[in-house]
Amino acid sequence: AFSLAPPLAAILRQRLRAPVPGAMSSSVVYATRAEFEALAADVNKTQWNIDESLDTIWMLLSMMLIFFMHSGFSLLEAGSVRLKNTQNILAKNLIVVVVGFLTWYCFGYPLAFSHTGDGHFVGGGRGYFMDGMWDDKRLFRVWIFQAAFCATGGTIVSGAMAERTKLKGFGIFTVIMTSIIYPFVVFWVWSGYGFLKYTNSAGMRESIFGEPFIDFAGSGVVHLVGGIAALVGAFIVGPRKGRFMQESQVQFDAHSVPLCVLGTFFLFFGWYGFNPGSTGQMHDIENAHKAALVAVNTTISPCISGLVVFFIRAKVWQPKLLDVPGFCNGILAG
Repeated sequence: AFSLAPPLAAILRQRLRAPVPGAMSSSVVYATRAEFEALAADVNKTQWNIDESLDTIWMLLSMMLIFFMHSGFSLLEAGSVRLKNTQNILAKNLIVVVVGFLTWYCFGYPLAFSHTGDGHFVGGGRGYFMDGMWDDKRLFRVWIFQAAFCATGGTIVSGAMAERTKLKGFGIFTVIMTSIIYPFVVFWVWSGYGFLKYTNSAGMRESIFGEPFIDFAGSGVVHLVGGIAALVGAFIVGPRKGRFMQESQVQFDAHSVPLCVLGTFFLFFGWYGFNPGSTGQMHDIENAHKAALVAVNTTISPCISGLVVFFIRAKVWQPKLLDVPGFCNGILAG
């Protein structure tokens, strides 16, 4: 017989539906080995279900916050351009979301996370159009969370080339970015098989350069990739005509500062899904503490950078002025 702790004893009593004899202690129940093993299996299954539910809820909530960031991008970019180009930039933000999710569904996800061979450069063995996901339903939460990341990487580019890129050209770029460029980089870093981070024969993490590449929440995979694409795009299309001519600079001021500020707050709010949500799980105290620490860093960093930019524009950089859009950019940079 095995002596059980009070919580397990209560569960066992319920399972056996038998009263505890009066001579027996109220905190102890005696069970046969078979009953104990059946109870342990039930407890383990219940714990696994709770853990999976917590992780799924956490990732879905984080994904919703990341998705909400697209409203922030839309408001920020709409307020930053001239009034005549507002609908154009809003259309681009819509294109990034719908095209990004669809290309991730068709090609992006399998290229990023599927692997069947020994190579460390590209994935894509299976998983096209969600093939095989019903075999492991946990993949659905990974798919939707990573899809939100993918769409965000494409959105970074729309603002960098605002007011000087046609919808057709931007649409073609979005397809290439979300179905090829971004998935390749994800595979290199986050798949567990890429050349920047994979598991060797000894079970240790490494890269072809030695130490494995570490990217917790996409500073390299999402923002660096999107930033480089934006830089290349801005270099190719060049500045807006007259943008840096002294007599015409005022024509390019943000047409709606309130939209810029509101969009900044929306993005600030969404980053609490982007960064803390990158723990990928929330069923134990270690990940809970990690998410809280990340949230603290996500709060302090933009506060400092925003104030630095605000001070420099007001007291150092000519012309010295109250630059609210610059304040917004400083917050977002942090």
